[in-house]
Amino acid sequence: MKLKNEIMLITYADSMGNNLQDLHRLLNQYYQKAVGGVHVLPFFPSSADRGFAPMCYDKVDPEFGTFAEIEALGKEYYLMFDFMVNHISAHSDYFQDFLQKKEQSAYKDFFIRYRDFWKNGEPTPEQVDMIYKRKPRAPYIEAEFADGSKEKVWCTFCEEQIDLDVTKKTTKEFIRKTLQDMCRHGASIIRLDAFAYAVKKENTSCFFVEPDIWELLYEIETIVKEEGAEILPEIHEHYTIPMKIADKGFWIYDFALPVMTLHALYNHTGVYLKQWLERCPMHQFTTLDTHDGIGIVDVKDLLPDEEIDKVKEQMYKQGANVKKIYSSEAYNNLDIYQVNTTYYSALGNHDDAYLLARAIQFFAPGIPQVYYVGMLAGSNDIDLMERTKNGRDINRHYYSAEEVAEEQKRPVVQKLKELMELRNTHPAFSLDGEIVVTAEGDRLQITRTYQSHKIVLDANLSTYAFEIR
Repeated sequence: MKLKNEIMLITYADSMGNNLQDLHRLLNQYYQKAVGGVHVLPFFPSSADRGFAPMCYDKVDPEFGTFAEIEALGKEYYLMFDFMVNHISAHSDYFQDFLQKKEQSAYKDFFIRYRDFWKNGEPTPEQVDMIYKRKPRAPYIEAEFADGSKEKVWCTFCEEQIDLDVTKKTTKEFIRKTLQDMCRHGASIIRLDAFAYAVKKENTSCFFVEPDIWELLYEIETIVKEEGAEILPEIHEHYTIPMKIADKGFWIYDFALPVMTLHALYNHTGVYLKQWLERCPMHQFTTLDTHDGIGIVDVKDLLPDEEIDKVKEQMYKQGANVKKIYSSEAYNNLDIYQVNTTYYSALGNHDDAYLLARAIQFFAPGIPQVYYVGMLAGSNDIDLMERTKNGRDINRHYYSAEEVAEEQKRPVVQKLKELMELRNTHPAFSLDGEIVVTAEGDRLQITRTYQSHKIVLDANLSTYAFEIR
């Protein structure tokens, strides 16, 4: 099914019910009008990071179902799949074959070997400092081969996620085949996870390296376009990078909106939010929540530095069970750029504030994405997080089919569903339309128009009361 200007649900295959079949049934039962598309988070066999360390792409994790279930879902909802362009699992056949056969492996070119990449087989301290990295040292693992030898191999994220060499012919062929198969299994749009890390070059940050990164983006676009699909590069960074991508006609994420909206609701002023809403493109997907934490780095220079510090502190003070320790080493999370919480709990589990946040999102330029926990106005799952000691699990509750049914009785969930249905059906939300925002004191007004159609959100950022006319 082709991409539509209707709300996209973000969910794991086993987060609403136990598998893809349950997910499909529950969506049809409760959300057929409220949801137009589904981003099924990685559903392939994986060795870590809840799917983001894929071992292969040619089958569905049997616990979730098969491609038959994916394709059935795709007949009723447009689908987004993840392609981890930057890495593959350390337990994949590709990497295991390389460890076994080394120079004789058909996949030896898949991986970035330090001995080949760096002039002297090692980066200098200055070169390490330049790299935009997720670890406090050079990004690598020590690979141990069957013959007893050891070698450093590039690894940006966790040790189960081995980086791919996207410049090599064999890797390019793997990328082409994988993307074609995804499209043929029903993907309308492919999300390029960790895209900005994919190109590495000596004496650079190894993050969004131009012009090489554009060559990769256009290569991928050409492959999926031939199959009638689109791409969405995922980049958490300074807003100017996604804007650059948008200027070239690609879809982007609006990862700034979550914090901009919290700032408006905490501080009862829409002055910064107005500036952002009038500047961001229509050709984007908006978020308030995703499977990760709430990104702080995305609002740098959209809010003054002191306002960013303030909104972070307000999240901890006003949020329900939002604590600094949950985004720390104690909970296996060293990503200082994110705060771990559900969006509902970031707003103190306050129904009116939460519904206003969603109304703002739905009136913002772009196609809204709603994370499954957010769709059910879920609060922080402390029990799950304490069991796994993973900070991000605070926002990854597993809902049984019975729980989903029970949640439907809550007024906040019912009202959110009504808002979602309105966003999907009102013609003024056309991506070819216009937006006008006024922010005076604690009043915020957003007007969307398309041809003769018009819809207005009038909101009070102090009381959280709003009306739509």
